[in-house]
Amino acid sequence: MNKTRLGVLLGITLSILWGISFLSIKVAVVEIPPMTMAVYRFAIAVAVLPLVARLGGERLGVARSDLPVLVAGGLTGVTLYFLGENHGVALLTASESSLVVSLIPVAAVLAERVFLGRRVAAKVYWGAILSTLGVALIFARSAGTSSSRLGYLYMLLACAAWVAYGLVTHRVASRYGILCISFWHCLFGLIGCIPFALTEASGWRVPGTVAVLNVLYLGLACSALAFWLYIGSLNCLGPAVASIFINVVPVVSVAASYLFLGERLHSLQLAGGAVVVAGVFLATAPGGSAWGTAPDTRNRTGS
Repeated sequence: MNKTRLGVLLGITLSILWGISFLSIKVAVVEIPPMTMAVYRFAIAVAVLPLVARLGGERLGVARSDLPVLVAGGLTGVTLYFLGENHGVALLTASESSLVVSLIPVAAVLAERVFLGRRVAAKVYWGAILSTLGVALIFARSAGTSSSRLGYLYMLLACAAWVAYGLVTHRVASRYGILCISFWHCLFGLIGCIPFALTEASGWRVPGTVAVLNVLYLGLACSALAFWLYIGSLNCLGPAVASIFINVVPVVSVAASYLFLGERLHSLQLAGGAVVVAGVFLATAPGGSAWGTAPDTRNRTGS
């Protein structure tokens, strides 16, 4: 299997796992406070990843000079991202949360332009405008539902944190094994989550079986395995292209939320979600721009 096909396969699998993860968070957060759940989740991942690395013959040692980058990756991709996502899902429906997260691919492409100097086609800017309009439609309906405006702000924090994570991780993705990077990000992210979890001590209690099973799924499948999948896709395709597969996340999440949680979105929110996804596809679709700006043809897996 060539590098591009492998990256696509990893990205699709990741999207399915993460699409379902919104449901698991929604179920577990009823009994477990948001950042306490993040600590449980990444404690599981940190415990499992060294065993997986040993079975795969991969070393976890890294150069001291790369530790600041790995710390930054853990704090952005784990601590800040789940500070936003877990609180956001607690305040919104799983479907609404996943629709906001679908902004990430557009934001990732624009961030590459600003911070990495990538050339950006005109269609990217049109896609960004369209996606922003879609989020505005979803947000506009929140006043008439049980949704919280604060929940949307938390989800936007998650989006910004994940874009930052992709940019930071891109710098070391080709220097170490996938499991090695995943382990250090989960470890540093876990450490970053602990102070937030301590502020939730008044809400600590023994969780039920359903909550425990969902946390296990989040820790094993959506953290340990998912970080391996994402970094593999990132290394094969680059940050902007790898982020395209997040388009599939809201589709999986909305469908699963409808089937298993009985969630229903208002027609205006569905329209907004469709506009967001359309904007993302416009911004990230391969090929040149209809306005004549050539796409970036440089190697996206390099520094």
